[in-house]
Amino acid sequence: MIRVKICGLTNVEEALACVDLGADAIGVNFVEASPRRIDPQTARAIADAIGAGALVVGVVANMSVSAMRSLVAETRVGCLQLHGDETDADVAAMLPHAYKAVRISDADDIARADAAAGEYVMVDAKVEGLLGGSGHRVDTSLVAGLAKRRRLVLAGGLTPENVGRAIREVRPWCVDVASGVESSPREKDLIKVRAFIRASRAAT
Repeated sequence: MIRVKICGLTNVEEALACVDLGADAIGVNFVEASPRRIDPQTARAIADAIGAGALVVGVVANMSVSAMRSLVAETRVGCLQLHGDETDADVAAMLPHAYKAVRISDADDIARADAAAGEYVMVDAKVEGLLGGSGHRVDTSLVAGLAKRRRLVLAGGLTPENVGRAIREVRPWCVDVASGVESSPREKDLIKVRAFIRASRAAT
């Protein structure tokens, strides 16, 4: 069954609501430039509230390995999503509870994603000046082959209206959404969250 991650949660109440609606994972963002960024204390409150109900993924970019380890210890997130220019050694140092996010626009990017350390890899749209959460879609024809070789997390411009088609075209292990289920960058629309999860399940 397809997994669903709702990313960019900023408070306990919405995080719990997303889990109640069926999310397998939720994302909390620590990237300084992101409008969805939260502090470690808020992330810890979210992780403590969710407990074993879902996987809590921390989104980071260009942090040192020691800083990432300290963040995991402080926040108790279950996994890290490395969304910057981290090396394979950085990813490997955080395994098995980490995966690399690779921004995709061409075959060279696919090769980088294919070579990423670990069992899992995320693909997101490549948009100049943004690390993610852009609302732009990945070319599904580029990543479908990768999904046959890796446990692929598909992100980039997914919405309740297009996620079913994206799943059928790519067959990813997980789909990830942030802007596609928002009222604003710090507020999730729970009606859209419900519709996204239902559309994802219906496509499998």
